[in-house]
Amino acid sequence: MKLSRDELKNLMKNKLIKAGLSEEHADMTAEILTWSDERGYHSHGAVRVEYYSERIAKGGITTDPKFEWKETGPCSAIYEGDNGCGYVASTFAMEKTIEMAKKSGIAVTGIRNISHSGSIGYYTEMAAKQDLVAIAFCQSDPMAVPFGGTEPYYGTNPISFAAPTADDRTVVFDMATTVQAWGKILDKRSRHEAIPDTWAVDEKGQPVTDSSLVNALLPIAGAKGYGLMMMVDVFAGVLLGVPFGKHVSSMYHDLSKGRDLGQMFIVMDPSRFVGLDAFKKSMSQVLDELGEMPAAEGYGKVYYPGERAVMRRDKAYETGGVEIVDEIYDYLVSDDVHYDRYDHKNRFAE
Repeated sequence: MKLSRDELKNLMKNKLIKAGLSEEHADMTAEILTWSDERGYHSHGAVRVEYYSERIAKGGITTDPKFEWKETGPCSAIYEGDNGCGYVASTFAMEKTIEMAKKSGIAVTGIRNISHSGSIGYYTEMAAKQDLVAIAFCQSDPMAVPFGGTEPYYGTNPISFAAPTADDRTVVFDMATTVQAWGKILDKRSRHEAIPDTWAVDEKGQPVTDSSLVNALLPIAGAKGYGLMMMVDVFAGVLLGVPFGKHVSSMYHDLSKGRDLGQMFIVMDPSRFVGLDAFKKSMSQVLDELGEMPAAEGYGKVYYPGERAVMRRDKAYETGGVEIVDEIYDYLVSDDVHYDRYDHKNRFAE
C-alpha cells in the first residue's frame, strides 16, 4: 500500500490521539515517524505505532508530562522527561540545546526519564538545519551480546551526527551499534523475509536467518562495536543517573510502567571554531570529492551519509507514495487502538 505523506502522517497521528496523546504531541510524533518511513527507515516508522499506542493506552507513557529544563552550567543542561513521549521530549530538548549552542558556542544536554524516541538522526538534523554540528547518543534495553559473551547486556545503543553544507545537502549519519537495529528485524518479520546470518544469533550463539529464532543481536565489528555500545551507555545512562547496561527497562515487559531512558545531545557552533562559511564550504567540498571518487565494482557511486535516504524519499513520492505493509495499513485505518500484542513479552516481542 502506497500513501502520500499527509495520508501516512494523519493516520499515525489519529491513532496516537485515540490512544491518549494530545494533538500536539501526536502530531510531533507522527511527523518523525513519517520522516523515518519516507527515507526508508521502516524499522522506525509506522511499524512502531501499535506498540506506542498500546503503551500509551496502558499508562506507560505520561500523556501530560511535566517537562523541565535545568541548566547546570553555561553550556550544559538536564532535560527531565517525566516519562513522556520520547519523540516530544527529544524535540523540545534539541530546540533548547540549539538555543544554548548559539549562545555559548557548545551545548551538552542530557535527557532522562523518557520513552523510546525513534530515529535520533531526526534530532541531529534539526541542529544541522540551524547551521550547527550535532552528535547524539541514545541507550536502549539489552538485546546484544557483548564481544565474547553469550547473554545480552547492552542495547542497540545508536549514535548519530549531522552537519550542514554550503548548499542544500545535509550530512545525517544514524546507526545502531549492532549490525542491525532490532527494528530492522521487526520490519523483516512484518514482511515475512529472512535476515542475513550476520545480524543475530540464537540461544546457542549460532547465526540465524529466521527472525523468529533470534535470541540476541551482534555488535558491529566485534570488539569495536562492543566498545561503542559501552560508550553510548556511559554518556546516555551512567552519566545521567538513569538505569544502565542490563538494568535498562525492557521495551515490552510491562507497558503500564515508564521506561526511564536516557539520551545525550552535544551541539557545536562552527562559527566558534573555523568559522561558519569556511566550515560549510569545506563540507560541500568533502561531499563533492566523495561523489567524484571512482566507485568500486558493484557500487554506483560513493554516497555521503544520509544521501541515499533522501533519494529514497524523493523516489517514493515520484512513484506514488511511501510503501506501507498491508497489515500495518489495515491497523492504522481500523477503529482499534491496539491488539494487546506487546505487553509482557520478551525483548523481541515474543
